[in-house]
Amino acid sequence: MQWENIRYFLVVARYGSLSAAARALQVEHSTVSRHITALEETVQLSLFNRQPRGWQLTAEGHSLLPYAERIEQEMLAFSRATLNSAAVGGTVRLSAPPLLIDSFLLSRLAAQRARWSLIDLHIVGEARTTDLSYRDADLAIRLGRPHDASLAARRLAVLGYGLYASPGYSRKPQENWCFIGADDNSRYTPEQQWLETFGNGRRFALRCDQPSGMHEAAAAELGIAVLPHYLARATGALVPLEGNFDIPSREIWLLIHPDARSIPRIQAMANLLTDLFQHYARLLEEGIPPPDLFSEKFDSQRVS
Repeated sequence: MQWENIRYFLVVARYGSLSAAARALQVEHSTVSRHITALEETVQLSLFNRQPRGWQLTAEGHSLLPYAERIEQEMLAFSRATLNSAAVGGTVRLSAPPLLIDSFLLSRLAAQRARWSLIDLHIVGEARTTDLSYRDADLAIRLGRPHDASLAARRLAVLGYGLYASPGYSRKPQENWCFIGADDNSRYTPEQQWLETFGNGRRFALRCDQPSGMHEAAAAELGIAVLPHYLARATGALVPLEGNFDIPSREIWLLIHPDARSIPRIQAMANLLTDLFQHYARLLEEGIPPPDLFSEKFDSQRVS
């Protein structure tokens, strides 16, 4: 019984087709087919119905799937355990929303390079729920309270929002306001849903998929946008609109697989991220920068 054959079986079962599994595994179709055939010959069972539109599990395949998943979890746990005695150096994969990467994280992490000089950091910008159990990433930053009880989570900060426009546009009467909003991919976030309600049918002059684009559009006097305070106030090109606007805020959370907390390089990066977000908590929530620069006063080797 070869683990590689079981791994291929799981990927085909999840993706439902030979071509999709081959793309996910970054191998040729024939390689996937060969592993599945080898497993079927070993167990003397037919595991898939091979249809033109996809490969569907047979009854026997369905019955074996839970056992294969348990084997996979043990293999992943074994892989993580082998890293526990490693030095702080190595690769750490971080998944985070593009909003926080571009305008908050990158410059501040670069300024603290001395604290992670032995780490090769891979950052992926995405808002989806990353599956840390399958090593899609080592750490994930997410907006909103996590629901997966199997992951360890730290609440890092709160992201506050406001209504912003250029100084000239802000003096227009409310009945003449146009809005700048998110496209369909981000339209259903709490702050954008609030803006749709607040707009009350008034015109949206522009929609785009990134807050940085909304910022530029508002600075170009195309309309009014809901933006994070720290982003809107970064350049001085926008001003907050006066009024008691009850715009929903978003909690920022750091997620980590429990088995990964004892890996030194992941722990070191998790601690650094925690320190950064806590130091800039008022900037993120209210747009107020801290009185002093982030320094080396934190112990990067502490255990949380």
